[in-house]
Order: sequence, then C-alpha cells, then structure tokens
Amino acid sequence: MHPLRTYIQRFVPLTDAEWAALETSLQPRKLARKAHFARIGEPASDIALVVSGACRLYYVRPDGEEITTYFFFENHLMASYSSCLSGQPSRLALEPTELLVFPYARLRQLYDEFPVYERFGRLLAEYHLLGTDERMTELLLLSPEQRYQTLLASTKTKIMARIPQRYVASYLGITPVSLSRIRARMATESS
Repeated sequence: MHPLRTYIQRFVPLTDAEWAALETSLQPRKLARKAHFARIGEPASDIALVVSGACRLYYVRPDGEEITTYFFFENHLMASYSSCLSGQPSRLALEPTELLVFPYARLRQLYDEFPVYERFGRLLAEYHLLGTDERMTELLLLSPEQRYQTLLASTKTKIMARIPQRYVASYLGITPVSLSRIRARMATESS
C-alpha cells in the first residue's frame, strides 16, 4: 500500500476513489542535508510525508538563536498549520530526505469534496494538539534533567540516535553545555 495512504488510514479508512483524489496531487521531492523545505517568512504551501530522512522544525529568535520544537522522521506527516497560514516556522533537512509532497490548498479542497478528509484533518489536529500540550507541559513543569530523562525513557529513540546533540539540547530548551553536564552527571550517578 502507498505510504501516505497507510499514514492517513491510521486515522480514517479511505475508499479507492477518496485516495485517488489526493494521489494525483502527490509529487516526490528530495532534500539535501541542510536544505530547507520551508523557510521562515515564506508562507508554507505544501505538506509532506517523510519517506526517508529526518527534518527539524525550528523558529529563530530575534538574536538569531534557533529553537528546535519538533523532529520529523520516516512516516511522519510534515506540516504546520501555523506555517501554512503565517509563514512560521522553518523546516530543515538534517539528513538527505525523500518526501511525498502535496499542496495544503488541495487538502482544503478535499475537506469540501470528501467528508473523510475533513475527519482526517480534525483527528490529525487533535493528535498534534495532544503532542503540543505534552511538550508544553514538559517544558513548563519539568527540570532540564527531568526533560532529558523523559526523552530517554520515551519511544522517541530516533531523536537520540540520529539528531546532533545541539539540536537535542535546543529541543529540550537548554544549551548544549547544559546537556553535556546533565549527561556527565547521569553517567557518574549510574556508575
């Protein structure tokens, strides 16, 4: 089965006709390492399924510091409603990445043409809202060390295996130096 259809069917079943309405809009795209899928200030108009590779979602502070908020790996739908609507944030490939891309405008059309896509959009928004709430709660309530321990104990093993430590630190809301200290302290305590 097509990987995007498989992804969508995690949320809603699709008939062949419903799938065909989206399938005709799909375009493969390859990103080299450090290539942008969408840049800050440029309204994002596309949504993509990551077929292979890894990307990060980040914002840039006025002082130029990049703040990583999310990572996308294989079989993740890479989209940001805020980016599609406002031009924020930016998405950058951390590895050579293969994508299946379709226009956000097409998904909006499908909402009107097929109720199943509107349901998919709602369920996907709920899924992402829960993830965003979890991240916000961790950042507000847990210490940096607790956030790191939570990441280690989670199912997000690809982050630790494939993402450079400076981006992991940013994702945790700490500096790379602080992450090194936390890792050293934990290594000392476990020995």
